[in-house]
Amino acid sequence: MRAILSVSNKAGIVDFAKQLQDLEVEIFSTGGTRKSLTEAGLKIRSISDITGFPEILDGRVKTLHPAVHGGILARRDLLKHQMELKKHKIGIIDMVVVNLYPFVETVAKPGVTLENALENIDIGGPTMIRAAAKNFPEVLVVVDPADYDAVIEKLKGGKVDQAFRRKLAQKAFQHVALYDTAISQYLLEGEVFPENLTIALEKAYNLRYGENPHQSAALYFEKVAGRKGWGITRVKQHRGPELSFNNFLDIESAWNAVSDFEEPTVAIIKHTNPCGLSSHCNLPEAYRRALSGDPVAAFGGIVAVNRLIEIDLATEIDKTHYDVIMSAGYSDESLKLLERKKNLRLLSMPAQGKAPKGKMVEFRPITGGFLAQLKDFYTDDEFKPKVVTRRQPTQKEWDDLFFAWKVVKHIKSNAITLAKDCILLGMGAGQPSRLVSAQLALERAGDRSKGSVLGSDAFIPFPDTVELAAKGGVTAIIQVGGSIRDKETIEAADKYNMAMAFTGVRHFKH
Repeated sequence: MRAILSVSNKAGIVDFAKQLQDLEVEIFSTGGTRKSLTEAGLKIRSISDITGFPEILDGRVKTLHPAVHGGILARRDLLKHQMELKKHKIGIIDMVVVNLYPFVETVAKPGVTLENALENIDIGGPTMIRAAAKNFPEVLVVVDPADYDAVIEKLKGGKVDQAFRRKLAQKAFQHVALYDTAISQYLLEGEVFPENLTIALEKAYNLRYGENPHQSAALYFEKVAGRKGWGITRVKQHRGPELSFNNFLDIESAWNAVSDFEEPTVAIIKHTNPCGLSSHCNLPEAYRRALSGDPVAAFGGIVAVNRLIEIDLATEIDKTHYDVIMSAGYSDESLKLLERKKNLRLLSMPAQGKAPKGKMVEFRPITGGFLAQLKDFYTDDEFKPKVVTRRQPTQKEWDDLFFAWKVVKHIKSNAITLAKDCILLGMGAGQPSRLVSAQLALERAGDRSKGSVLGSDAFIPFPDTVELAAKGGVTAIIQVGGSIRDKETIEAADKYNMAMAFTGVRHFKH
């Protein structure tokens, strides 16, 4: 039996090669891999012993040779193939152990040049992998060090079954597909939605179940060239039970909400919607204000904080039952306090950072395909809204209007927010009617709605919402504008001496 070993990831390769040699497998190898194995005391033949040709062009050409690919691709059950091998003095290759240059890791480094990136595009490796995988009924192809032990056990048993060979071949083709996808993403410039698109996903781990116990689920992270560990998959869990499918949906919503605020901010999330949110320079006060938005809904929810949690804030949070707390970090004292609750999941996330506008694409699955769109972001213009009423907002109203506007982006449409003193007092989400959303927000706020402001994620289509808000004591409104009844809506606001501003930007969240 003859094998070619040529790996970038050298984890476990020395021990694997030793065990292969114990099974009397003849090993051929290339540059760096051969050096590692010979330094470990193994006698390894060079790939040049197969090709009769030296490695050239700084290693760019070493395995691209008929003597290599003929030995891999030849069918053992075809006499014609065997005769051709004999005629050209080509030996059979029974195993190919290859993994590829670290392209994704290379282009994720700061300051990487195009030249460096191109040098980390593997050519010979993918070609050998594909050749071996094509001929998997007779050639073992191994791309994952995690499979080394299983391969050895099969070989010791004297026969490698076809099901195992097929599994390795599938993994091999997927390995190359992920690699090619990363390179394609890196080289794509300017075009956001190309005619053909692949997404590279790698499984992190299985989840207990999906949205419901009868649904299987798993977490995958996206392997994106030039962007290492982006998004919520970077979350670090300090304590508590494993995260569920629904937990991930909620923590994504929670972290996105607080990340949109530069000020110290606390969000309390239930079923992906903020039921409490507040910004305040004093974090314990911000938490208390966020909790006041809906203390009943907060029970069993998720708390997100865009700052480090110190002991004073931890003490406040500890008074209420939550499933998850996530923050930018924890002091040792706060972590010790919160860890007392065994079923409380404690998470931390590095700063989200701002994705370049127009660069982040998000996908939504539909039956038979995916929808793709640019990630929703705030524009510069929407924070210079046009006042359309006779009365201008006061400075305090402006502060609350901008707060309400930032929050409404994170609530399911038709979304309505009521805010005062940078506190989310009430919200309406996911209703077929915007008027019903406003009613729900006002009911939640109760008497606190007096002197509050209202935010609407899209235009207000009828003056009835303005009439309802005025009766609840709302003094100012921020909305998109653009309805054919804007004139009637503005007249209703003027009637109640309300201030109203149009942003010209919509933030639907379906």
